[in-house]
Amino acid sequence: MYRLDELHYLYQDLEPYIDTHTMGIHYNKHAKKYLDTLNQLLSEEGFSFDVSIEKLASNIDFYEFKRKEDILFHLGGVLNHNLYFKCMSKEYQGPSSFLLKAIVEKYGSLEEFYKAYIQMALSLKGSGYTFLEYNHGDLVLKNRSNQESPLFDKSVPLFTIDMWEHAYYLNYKNEKGEYLNQFFKIADFSYANKEYAQQIKKE
Repeated sequence: MYRLDELHYLYQDLEPYIDTHTMGIHYNKHAKKYLDTLNQLLSEEGFSFDVSIEKLASNIDFYEFKRKEDILFHLGGVLNHNLYFKCMSKEYQGPSSFLLKAIVEKYGSLEEFYKAYIQMALSLKGSGYTFLEYNHGDLVLKNRSNQESPLFDKSVPLFTIDMWEHAYYLNYKNEKGEYLNQFFKIADFSYANKEYAQQIKKE
């Protein structure tokens, strides 16, 4: 059976930008529901859970699941939440090393990158996530609807912001721009820095 990744901070550590109640509900209710449903669906299909959840996502086309659409939705829900929770921290941790260099080369500065990220996120229609992805040697900002994962089309997710209302509504109501501006005060690019370094070594 798959599990949610453990948080590397306490629910209250993200205050005042994300409140304790939102974090508790997000992790224990929303994300866990995706996990529990995914495990149930896969068990009903006779899946052996013998590969990592990331490998399952990357190779999903090789599996002939009867309820594939439902599995994809909940699989994305687990993967996307796991990454989103990694992308926040008690203290801001920005892009560094190879990733920072690539960002500056493409966007001109870190500040311009954040502006582009926010603009992209605000253009998302409905629910979903805004990702920073590594795709064929390039950094790409991309909106993905609902629980679509970059892994489903062989792109590598580095960083994401959850744009479903349950991620921010208690704090920011319908002010998505304010949520995004405040989010970057607790953004953590530690995972993105490591993953990007690994990916460029493969090139």
